[in-house]
Amino acid sequence: MLRFSILFVVLILGLFTLEVLKPVQDNVILPFTAVIAHISVFLIELFDSGVISAGKVIRDIDSGFAISIEPGCNGVEALIILFAAIFAFPASLKHKLIGFLIGFVAIQSLNLVRIISLFYLGQWNMTWFEWFHLYLWQALIILDALVVWLIWLRTLPPRGSGPDDPPDDSSGRSPGDQSTGSDDDLAPAVT
Repeated sequence: MLRFSILFVVLILGLFTLEVLKPVQDNVILPFTAVIAHISVFLIELFDSGVISAGKVIRDIDSGFAISIEPGCNGVEALIILFAAIFAFPASLKHKLIGFLIGFVAIQSLNLVRIISLFYLGQWNMTWFEWFHLYLWQALIILDALVVWLIWLRTLPPRGSGPDDPPDDSSGRSPGDQSTGSDDDLAPAVT
């Protein structure tokens, strides 16, 4: 648990530091956020054709109302937390990559629901927009990362059972298994 905690903190600090660097913002985060805006508009246009996006801004053509997807609203922070939790945990690289990929899809899918709902809430009532934006959706996106991580943990094979994972000891038994491996394990102890 200590190894996980230390590695988790190191990954979190390193990735959040990396995220705020200007070259990373300009070349990774802003283009990623623009893609999120374009996907949001694509989904909105399935039901409402009066919407456009320009970079990270989504605008209603008729009313002129617009939202800008800013840092903290693009799901990247939740992805960083999930990445750190998954990659700090002892598991095979294959399981880590699959877990993160599924988590990426889950977090960004919920984030698209968040962006689209806020786009319409802002046109309807700015008080509700602010409350949902600042309180409800922030918590739900981070909770999504936590739930994905917990589900990922439950789907991991027991340690030592996979071809990439050596047994915990030379007998191939799990750490808490006190058996000797013989048929005498079920016999009462003789003192």
